[in-house]
Amino acid sequence: MKKYLIFLLACLFFLPIDAQKKREFRGAWIQCVNGQFQGIGTEKMQQTLSYQLDELKKDGVNAIIFQVRAECDALYASRLEPWSRFLTGRQGMPPSPYWDPLQWMVEQCHKRGMELHAWINPYRAKTKNTNELAVNHVAITNPSRCFDYDGLKILNPGLPENRNYICMVVSDIVRRYDIDGIHMDDYFYPYPVTGQVIPDDTQYQRYNNGIRNRADWRRYNVNMFVKQLYQTVHQIKPWVKVGISPFGIYRNRRSDPAIGSNTNGLQNYDDLYADVLLWVKNGWLDYCAPQIYWEIGNKAADYETLIRWWNHYASKRPLYIGEDIERTVKAKDSYNPNQHQQIAKFKLHHEMKNVDGTILWYAKAAVDNPGNYGTLLRQYYWNRPSLQPDMSFIEKKAPRKVRNLRTTRLNGIDLLTWVAPRHSTWKNQATKYVVYRFNRGEKINLENPSKIYTITTSTYCVLPSYKDGKSKYTYVVTALNRIDNEGKPVKKKVK
Repeated sequence: MKKYLIFLLACLFFLPIDAQKKREFRGAWIQCVNGQFQGIGTEKMQQTLSYQLDELKKDGVNAIIFQVRAECDALYASRLEPWSRFLTGRQGMPPSPYWDPLQWMVEQCHKRGMELHAWINPYRAKTKNTNELAVNHVAITNPSRCFDYDGLKILNPGLPENRNYICMVVSDIVRRYDIDGIHMDDYFYPYPVTGQVIPDDTQYQRYNNGIRNRADWRRYNVNMFVKQLYQTVHQIKPWVKVGISPFGIYRNRRSDPAIGSNTNGLQNYDDLYADVLLWVKNGWLDYCAPQIYWEIGNKAADYETLIRWWNHYASKRPLYIGEDIERTVKAKDSYNPNQHQQIAKFKLHHEMKNVDGTILWYAKAAVDNPGNYGTLLRQYYWNRPSLQPDMSFIEKKAPRKVRNLRTTRLNGIDLLTWVAPRHSTWKNQATKYVVYRFNRGEKINLENPSKIYTITTSTYCVLPSYKDGKSKYTYVVTALNRIDNEGKPVKKKVK
């Protein structure tokens, strides 16, 4: 294993030295539906999550996508929906000892300098293996608002009251929790299954709005939901980002010769009724993270073909790539069969000017480190801190300058300290700080990510000690607001 790691690291010398960006979303999905938390109890779950967060922090991850609503249930204290069976083993049963996983995760992520995005599955009301629903579950209280499909229960997207209901649930989350984002994945209308029919004749007859094509009407339903949810979130807290992680193929070329990708697989537009490009074009989301889980060279859905397609067509909002770790390390590099595809995929990331980040599928896989995937993240790709991608389309204002920047010595430790800038609204309120370090006489260039010393929520940082006592540096401190808009710099020379 060590020889293989040395080999991989040696290969990195052939990559550009500026492979890291100053602004980059480095996310990881933590899901509940795989049963990793089901019935293990409060203490064990907190231990498991703490360990994962600590390891992901070492890997350079700066955002966690935490699944909190898998089937119209809750991994948080909800007044609207029952506790999830993926937490306690039985839907509706509260955790014991009692705790609120979402609140705990918000605190733990923020303590580590990570964002926390609450991940919901909007329409899915029951997964295949759920056999008992709580008395206050929407499929029990309002069964006519759901339909059955291949062992699932789905909130019917054709009913306006379901759009309102989901937005009410999201409003509750956004108001009560200090989250950084609301995240949805690829489940809108259900994945098509041979022999199964979506039973929405009645809704189509009643709510068709003059749309003659059933597929267009279904896309209209999802479009209206995405728009309404986006507006709902930003009316409550403008800084809470709305992100969607669609299936990796928008349309195949045979369905759309003009803009379809050279692929042959399930399609967002045609099969899931998800018009992702419309959402990007209209600004109904703050980031798009297509799940490009295939390998480079896949005959039906080639990774390189798809990352180039999304880079070209989905650039009006920040674009993050959903990466499948296990598939990546199982696939051989076509140019060097002695290594897997992580290096080749990250090289493509670097070449795509509109790719602003990565989300790892899934967090536990990164922690388990197959093929030294996590090791390469922490030693090379993500070994320096990174700000979140620019979202000045939400708000352009930034915090003012930090005040009283100085050095001090406390209990034998050298510190750089400052006072938070004054603020009037969230737009210019400092929530984090970037500390840059330059050699004395070196040109100050805040766009050079290698000069970021740390990103912190504190109003101080520990300075390194040097035995010779002669080293001279210039430190620069800037303030960030909730969407990482960066204020003007203040500098301090330090010996």
